[in-house]
Amino acid sequence: MNNLKHTIIGSLLLLATLPAFAQSVAVIVNPKHGGGLSAEQVSNVFLGKSSDLTAVDLPDGAPARDAFYQKVTGKDAAQVKAYWAKLVFTGKAQALKEMSSDAEVKKFVAANPNAVGYIDKGAVDGSVKVVLTP
Repeated sequence: MNNLKHTIIGSLLLLATLPAFAQSVAVIVNPKHGGGLSAEQVSNVFLGKSSDLTAVDLPDGAPARDAFYQKVTGKDAAQVKAYWAKLVFTGKAQALKEMSSDAEVKKFVAANPNAVGYIDKGAVDGSVKVVLTP
């Protein structure tokens, strides 16, 4: 009975993590941005290791955010939050600008030639250019 209980709990935990992996995200830039970006370049921008582009983030708990960070940086939401808290606390970086929705990210990126963001792949339209679909 105890093994069954552990199996059920383990299965529920696994199911809770599946939406982040199943979520399709697209890394977007302004259409005027030349060239593409590698996963490593995107990771560096979103982890504050590069200031070549202005990165914008979705809020904590957004499925696209969880999927993006897991796929591009290999870190989960808690790890990213802790990482950024340390950077901000030590004065090594300023927190990324946070948008409340895919539509806001898309609008910001479309209006700023040096911006990069990520959104649900289904929200992409002609106002932005997809450079990576991790």
